[in-house]
Amino acid sequence: MTNPITPPLELVRQWCHEDGGFLIVCAKAAQWGADQELEACCRWLPKLPPWSGNDLRRHRRPEPPSLKEQALAVLDDCSDRLEGAHENTIRRALEALDD
Repeated sequence: MTNPITPPLELVRQWCHEDGGFLIVCAKAAQWGADQELEACCRWLPKLPPWSGNDLRRHRRPEPPSLKEQALAVLDDCSDRLEGAHENTIRRALEALDD
């Protein structure tokens, strides 16, 4: 999965050919990401008035899935290769853990 504020590879390649090399790529990538973030915030703000800075922060910087959530997702992906009883045992053990 790519991050929506990460510049596309084609754009980075284009920047690499400009004078300034690495420094210009860094500067342009930072500006491009900031522009993407600003546009996303501008699209989000009108949707949920009244809003707060914390609402915006939660929306734009969601918490990554917990280790438990990641493990359950992996279990879902490979459940066809496990016996039903084994899958159920592992799932119950994972669900009993705190997040």
